[in-house]
Amino acid sequence: MGIAPRAVAPPLDPLLKEEGTRVRLLRRLPSSPRRGPRGGGGAACRDWANLAEAAPKRFLAVARIVRPQGRRGEVLAELLTGSSLRFQALRQVFLENAAKAPEPIKVENVWSHKGRVVIKFLGVDSIASASGLKGRHVFIPTEERMSLPPNHYFLWELKGCRVVSERQGRHVEVGTVTDIEPTGGVDVLHVATSHGEVLIPLAQAICTRIDPQMNMIFIAPPEILLDLNA
Repeated sequence: MGIAPRAVAPPLDPLLKEEGTRVRLLRRLPSSPRRGPRGGGGAACRDWANLAEAAPKRFLAVARIVRPQGRRGEVLAELLTGSSLRFQALRQVFLENAAKAPEPIKVENVWSHKGRVVIKFLGVDSIASASGLKGRHVFIPTEERMSLPPNHYFLWELKGCRVVSERQGRHVEVGTVTDIEPTGGVDVLHVATSHGEVLIPLAQAICTRIDPQMNMIFIAPPEILLDLNA
């Protein structure tokens, strides 16, 4: 039975960060699957800010402006990506705008400062102008994100994915990923189903195919896994 395409809701995160929010599909499985709580809601019911709704999956945050830094319009920003070196190649970014879509702005210069970065934007030339940027996030387009190694995924790529069970040529839709729980070993997908929440280990033996572009995760779970979640 084929799986019809379906629109997927925006990611649940209030902010999509480029780095530091990623998971790896591991080969090994946990010794015993965890039992999932019954009932609906869970992570899907959290009341997030409207940032994700303004630009769902179109932009990734690489920094957040903390305050002015210097006399010529420079700003100090905390990193939301893996390294300050990420900024060296950036010539244009987008600034968060609560009223409308993020605004493009040119980057004149950038340098590291005590674990943060100092950014000089083109056209921002005074302390007063820099003060108006305080608290804003600095975005890049999603297509400019850093490349990940094989079998690594950003959390926002997995949240909202449809989970489909594949067995003997049959496809059965299980539910939708609402959260990913880090465990220090094999991370766990929280999947909302019509019968409550199911927990699925993020391991290659179970998650046989992950297609973020299609927003789908295909699984081949042992029967005991779904029984434990029942």
